Amino acid sequence: MSYRDTASALAQDAEQLEQEYHAALKAGGLDAFEQAIDARYSAAPENGLYAAWFYRLQHAAAQAKSFAIAWAWVLPLALLNGLLFWWLSDDARFMIEIASTRQGAIHDFMPSLGILAGPIAAVCVLTYLAAVGRKPWRLGVLVGLTLVAASGYVILAYPQTGTRPFQEQYLTLMTFHLPLLCWAGVGAFLIAGRLDPANRFAFLIKSLEVFILGGLFVIAGGLFTTITVGLFSALDIAFPDPVARLFIAGGGGLIPVLATAVIYNPRVPPAEQAFGEGLSKLVALLMRVLLPLTLLVLAVYLAFIPFNFRAPFDNRDVLIIYNGMLFAVIALLVGATPISLADISPRLGRWLRREIIVVAALALVVSLYALAAILYRTYLDRLTPNRLAFIGWNVINVGLLGLVLFYQARAKAEGWLQGLYRAYGAGTVAYAVWALVLILALPWLFGFDRSVVETLPPEVQDIVYEYPNPILLKCTTSPHIYLLDKGEKRWIDTLETFSERGYVWHDVHFVACEDLRSIPDGTPIPPNAGPPPQP
Repeated sequence: MSYRDTASALAQDAEQLEQEYHAALKAGGLDAFEQAIDARYSAAPENGLYAAWFYRLQHAAAQAKSFAIAWAWVLPLALLNGLLFWWLSDDARFMIEIASTRQGAIHDFMPSLGILAGPIAAVCVLTYLAAVGRKPWRLGVLVGLTLVAASGYVILAYPQTGTRPFQEQYLTLMTFHLPLLCWAGVGAFLIAGRLDPANRFAFLIKSLEVFILGGLFVIAGGLFTTITVGLFSALDIAFPDPVARLFIAGGGGLIPVLATAVIYNPRVPPAEQAFGEGLSKLVALLMRVLLPLTLLVLAVYLAFIPFNFRAPFDNRDVLIIYNGMLFAVIALLVGATPISLADISPRLGRWLRREIIVVAALALVVSLYALAAILYRTYLDRLTPNRLAFIGWNVINVGLLGLVLFYQARAKAEGWLQGLYRAYGAGTVAYAVWALVLILALPWLFGFDRSVVETLPPEVQDIVYEYPNPILLKCTTSPHIYLLDKGEKRWIDTLETFSERGYVWHDVHFVACEDLRSIPDGTPIPPNAGPPPQP
């Protein structure tokens, strides 16, 4: 082959490789292309073209891993997010209202920002990750639009939840379920194409670091705001509402983008992030120090449970504390788990595994205890949006902790870390799915047919809007009690039947006898009780 032919073939090969490179970039990842170059270079190390591409990719990878914050993207997106938070925090213009009576009388409940903050922040974070990480915009746009649609759905659907208490519960639940869904959406974007346990767990660890750094920013911002307000107050100068909102809501809006940019390198996959330095090292050390202390606290606490066994069964606040503690313990388990066994000594690895197993076992006992308490309270009273949500969370926590113990029982000494990754990954998916189910389903599970309600007497309509089921009606001059069911009154034949069905006296509402008589009769309770008497 002549020199000209050799040069022509080399030029064709170079052009072909360049086309493959740009096609891989357009597809959103260079992994397959890099593997192909590695294989070709290993097979023919004397080939100058393959050698050039091999070292070019090595240099590009080294540059990508050298973490430099892209301030040209960070600052505009953080400011945009902060300004949107500030604008939407104007409760005179953007307030979610709840209709409390049939006449449409309304009262302010919460700023719209409580529902919109998560999706707005997620869109800004996704924009930063896609732009700086050179990831496919199509996927980022799809995730962002889905999250915005979820917040719009909540705002449109919450009136369907029915009674005022249930609407309030649904909206309150959404203030932390929508951010959870947004977190899951950002995670799905980052691990797309890399669904292995290592990348999923690395995303969990980096998320934990972002939340911790965000908390530090909140503390610093709170101190700055307090000092600034105090200084001006000493001069009898009070900030007008827009300025105060700029400090609080606007400053808070800067944090999601800033915390993400400081912690996460968008140019490399989650599993290739830096974990052995800075905040990552501090968080891992802190979690591992807290792990034996948590074990001790759980053991002592479980020892005292028999002496206060009924506390969560009788006291709602105690049950809330239990659930908060369980989420904190699971976060602690995730944070204490190492990225790689190479990062710790074999002795530390053995002790760490034992501590994780014992803490998970103790937390599982507490989870079952809390689940029993909330099921008992639901049985005695009624199912509400809050109770349904936390029953689901307790079931997921029990399943997650059970998986941790199951995989550890089966894992060999060298594979225990992979077992934890699998359990955490399954739990993450379950959390995201349950959050989505609650967002979509709660308005329709607890709603009522407004066309039927409008046929009832005005006083009874007010009761329906203000109180959840069961609604029990009685008039002062009659001994009979009726259950309101689908626009009909169902006579309850005896007090024994009343008690057997779990009804309690605080659910009985007194109305005018003529209003009660105007409601159509339904099937008595029990159905064979005979003709229903009129009040």
